[in-house]
Amino acid sequence: MHVCPILLLVLILAGCGTLPNGRRWGQDAFYPIDLDRISRAAHDAFFNVNTLAPLAGAVVFGVDDFDERVSDWAVKHTPIFGSPMDARDASDDLKAALEIEAVITAIATPSGENFDEWIVSKARGAGVELLAAGATDNITSWLKDGTNRTRPDNTSDRSFPSAHASEAFAFATLANRNLDSIHMGPTLTPAIKAGNLVIASGVAWARVEARRHYPSDVLAGAALAHFLTAFIHDAFLNLSEDDDVDFTVLPVEGGAAVGLSLRF
Repeated sequence: MHVCPILLLVLILAGCGTLPNGRRWGQDAFYPIDLDRISRAAHDAFFNVNTLAPLAGAVVFGVDDFDERVSDWAVKHTPIFGSPMDARDASDDLKAALEIEAVITAIATPSGENFDEWIVSKARGAGVELLAAGATDNITSWLKDGTNRTRPDNTSDRSFPSAHASEAFAFATLANRNLDSIHMGPTLTPAIKAGNLVIASGVAWARVEARRHYPSDVLAGAALAHFLTAFIHDAFLNLSEDDDVDFTVLPVEGGAAVGLSLRF
């Protein structure tokens, strides 16, 4: 995609400045290695509602023939996208939009005023996010090879999990993490982050209406993507955890508890 020089300049200027702690976004990526941070990132990524909710949904849809019945209904009625072909096109377009946003938000994060420092910090930060996206893509492909689930349209045996869903939720998670560093305001940022999750969900549902995946396929892809991208981003980008607010779901005796965690 062609990006005009003026737009590129705007994006670079938007990424000037520093984070509230005075560090540059990406400056501390990959080093130092903090084993406590890595362990905490894995725990928080797994017990986050954005991982556990779709994971639980995938399990529910795997019971009896619920998966197949919902898939058949979605393809017959196509309530959101109108036809399987339009749903397939929409899944590609919406996923591409999230990928572009993930790139733009990474560029717009504050990485310093000096260009030499800016480009090095951006490269390091981008390396973490590329690692997160690449890990999601590779593990999704590995699971497809291992499960050999036939698609609803019988075109292949690579139905589980959905790559479109995992990629869309990976890009949405990275974009939302980047937005946390941009700080556009207490109202606008949450609205955009919620919108990104809605768009990613649209990609997932479109794959069901397109007869390419069962609901459990896309839900598993969403859970996998959020866990991997959130874990890798938080473990290796080494951003400050000050005032970091997150919703988590914790197992307790007889059920689960939803909690609000605030690190400071």
